[in-house]
Amino acid sequence: MKPMLTPNDVVNQTLNHTLLREKGVTLSIKRLDLIHPQVSGNKYFKLKYNIKEALSKHHQTLLTFGGAYSNHIAATAFAAQKAGLVAIGVIRGENIQPLNPTLELAQSLGMNLHYVSREEYRKKTEEQFQTDLKRQFGDFYLVPEGGTNQLAIKGTQEILTPEDETFTHIVSAIGTGGTIAGLAETVKKQQSLIGISSLKGTFIHQEIQNLLKFYKIEPKGSFTIFDRYHFGGYAKYKPGLIDFIWMFYQEFGIVLDPIYTGKTAFANWDLIQNNYFPKGSSILIIHTGGIQGNLGFIERTGIKLPTLSK
Repeated sequence: MKPMLTPNDVVNQTLNHTLLREKGVTLSIKRLDLIHPQVSGNKYFKLKYNIKEALSKHHQTLLTFGGAYSNHIAATAFAAQKAGLVAIGVIRGENIQPLNPTLELAQSLGMNLHYVSREEYRKKTEEQFQTDLKRQFGDFYLVPEGGTNQLAIKGTQEILTPEDETFTHIVSAIGTGGTIAGLAETVKKQQSLIGISSLKGTFIHQEIQNLLKFYKIEPKGSFTIFDRYHFGGYAKYKPGLIDFIWMFYQEFGIVLDPIYTGKTAFANWDLIQNNYFPKGSSILIIHTGGIQGNLGFIERTGIKLPTLSK
């Protein structure tokens, strides 16, 4: 069986801007988006041990869940193909033709797309729903929506390296929580971990606490979640966010997406402007990938976004 791909060496790109000099802080971005064009960002780390587990237990099929523009669906399709596994994507919503860029890519990589209604999709964690899927598709290795499970967190614990211990603040997006949980496990006691929620609502605070408790993770450093940078909620946006994504690209040559990384970088920039970080702070933003989604966003909204880093 084919092994999972190995990522390139991840670089921390140091940014240079007058705002940073004025505020007396340094800012770097961990370019997880450069790991691989298909399995980029945090998705590589989330899938790494899940793929190994599926292979070690001699599964031939891998099944997962996602929306029509899901980065997780696209990444899983490629990772499964690379590992020699049959991939099934249970997709929330209708089969709309022609396929959007995300689903077209997943299907071209051999993923079998299975569409369910939003009402059915809400049952995805129920035993009966999963039993019905096994009757239809046979035995499979299940990866949850967004990829977050114990093996995913084992992988995301590898995002930070010993070289990152010099940073005072680590900043990352929050979606299903698997990445921030892995970072919480490895952040050092002298560091501050900051999570930027892409979801609307204060519920995210309790949800992440429940996740940390379930996996017995106690952050050694301080841990803060900001829930005010969602721009209306998951997959929502406003002109100011789009303008910022273009500014970031023009200044630094780095592509961001409007779902996760754009909101995270915007939040970080706003916090710097408003003197949240003490002078002398060294900040590291985790670029969690997801750039493939920009093509679907452009198609869906007609709003142009950068798609390739300079």
